[in-house]
Amino acid sequence: MTGNHQPLALLLFSAFVAVTLGITTWVSRHRQGSAEEFYAGGRLFSPMENGFAIAGDYMSAASFLGISGLIALFGYDGLLYSVGFLVAWLLVLFLVAELVRNCGRFTLADVVAARMSERPVRIAAGTSSVTVSVLYLVAQMVGAGSLVALLLGGTSEAAQSWTVVVVGALMVIYVSLGGMRATTWIQIVKAVLLLGGTVTLTVLVLVRFHGDFDQLLLTAAERSGHGKAFLAPGLRYGGDWTARFDFISLGLALVLGTAGLPHILSRFYTVPTARAARRSVIWSIGLIGGFYLMTIVLGFGAAAIVGPDTVRGSNAAGNTAVPLLALDLGGGADSTGGAVLFAVVAAVAFATILAVVAGITLASSASVAHDLYASLRRRHTKPRSEVAVARAAAVGIGAVAIALGLLARDLNVAFLVGLAFAVAASANLPVLLYSLFWRGFTTRGAVWSVYGGLIPALLLVVLSPVVSGSPESLFPTVDFQYFPLQNPGLVSVPLGFLAGWLGTVTSAELPDEAKHAETEVRSLTGAGAA
Repeated sequence: MTGNHQPLALLLFSAFVAVTLGITTWVSRHRQGSAEEFYAGGRLFSPMENGFAIAGDYMSAASFLGISGLIALFGYDGLLYSVGFLVAWLLVLFLVAELVRNCGRFTLADVVAARMSERPVRIAAGTSSVTVSVLYLVAQMVGAGSLVALLLGGTSEAAQSWTVVVVGALMVIYVSLGGMRATTWIQIVKAVLLLGGTVTLTVLVLVRFHGDFDQLLLTAAERSGHGKAFLAPGLRYGGDWTARFDFISLGLALVLGTAGLPHILSRFYTVPTARAARRSVIWSIGLIGGFYLMTIVLGFGAAAIVGPDTVRGSNAAGNTAVPLLALDLGGGADSTGGAVLFAVVAAVAFATILAVVAGITLASSASVAHDLYASLRRRHTKPRSEVAVARAAAVGIGAVAIALGLLARDLNVAFLVGLAFAVAASANLPVLLYSLFWRGFTTRGAVWSVYGGLIPALLLVVLSPVVSGSPESLFPTVDFQYFPLQNPGLVSVPLGFLAGWLGTVTSAELPDEAKHAETEVRSLTGAGAA
């Protein structure tokens, strides 16, 4: 990579930051004092606006850069990630999205606490939501540090550190000043930029092969060095049974975990009615489905045009496959077109990271203020405004994310993303499904379900090979590996469901039939929804 793309990339970065800060400043002039305004943007967004914002929240840098890189390196096995993320989104849409919108107000804990003893349930659900959000946030922060520094040509520790600090400071400003309204508009801008960049690169790849997708696949297989095996299952996950179970575990965490990610489902609270939520879902399905189809073209295009060896030489994880593809499609490293296209991809990646961290920070600060603070506050103390607490929480969470991001900047952060999804699938999804669909579910069952998934997920990761026992581990010099899989989902997700069932059947509490009936009617019809 040459340095002639750096000034243009910096200019585009600065332009995006200026636009988003302008949006935040404009929004902050509106009244942000009420919880509904801060958490849900006043529920004033149209279905199309919310559909673009949902797509912006879901299409992360991991999707744009990571999945394309995996396809470029591993062919069919990388393609499975695209399928997994898309199937996960369909599960969210058809199983929980509208029901959560009708039952809750601002957070997932609202849904669970609607028919339970509020205090213990909110503390458990709030703790789990904040844990998931911080894990996901740290992964984004570390990714921002390494990826943006690499795209700008600086791989030094200082460049990575400053990138983490800047991204953290910007996300705190976005959330604390603008709340959900500013975050939503940033998501919309990011979605338009990401889709525009992806469409441009996809068209250029297809033009290079004269629209012949078969020729694209055959060229990718030939350049991969694996021949037809590149287009068949097993290149990455076809080893021993441990590798196969690891893939099943990761797939389970990805597919089920998305439905438990707080920052994804909070988007359904920003529209005025259940009908608007359904229409926004239609918009998001089209945008997200089209995007994941295009990542397939970009991944195989990078394999065919750039070559897996070049991609791997630039970044072992394949994260630079799309930027390298853009450089080649624009005319090469020394061409103006290549520099422009490379800079655009860099700016889009940066916009993607900023938008995602803003959404996660807002969701976690809402859990702190709306669930934990409201539940743990002593009765005789003077209550502070929830919005004030949420703003303070955003600053605190931002500081924690910056600190952890700086500590983890040299580590492989893939396990953090998998852990966030595994914790969401193990702790949040079981209690959410039980609350929506099980008439006999009780408070003890809800609390046991959350902690019964959360604690094993965290414990198993600590005892897994991603933390110790191998040269690629976080702590390669020690060995306390007792769990063979890198992702705990295969074990911790069933434990979350089992703990919820066990807590309910051993509880002396009688389920509140009237509250369940009210919740059921509200979830299915939207009657009485906030």
